[in-house]
Amino acid sequence: MEYEFRRNSLTGTYLASFSMDHEVLGQWFSEELGPELAKIQQVLDIIKEIQSGKRDSWRLIGGDLSLDLDEEQARIYANALGFEQEYELEESMSLYDAESEAYCGLEDLEEALLSWYQFVQTGR
Repeated sequence: MEYEFRRNSLTGTYLASFSMDHEVLGQWFSEELGPELAKIQQVLDIIKEIQSGKRDSWRLIGGDLSLDLDEEQARIYANALGFEQEYELEESMSLYDAESEAYCGLEDLEEALLSWYQFVQTGR
């Protein structure tokens, strides 16, 4: 999983971009976490609790995107994914949701969060 962080020089907005199949993580970092160091630290602390066995799982429901953590992985997904389909798709068809949901290892998320924290903290 590759990622890049940047800051818009005009607006000061922090932006994260992640590799294909993980694009929604960039949106989650940028929109749900943003530059809120306390929120980033909260997620990092929860990851440590899960890794140490103090907690089995955890969910953070955001405005547009949510995070589910368990002992093995993290799932970032659009809250709208919970909608009910009003029609049946043909057997060979499926809804495109690669930009609405992504999975990654817990350690991979932790590494990305630490990098994001450092990036936001230094303001670069």
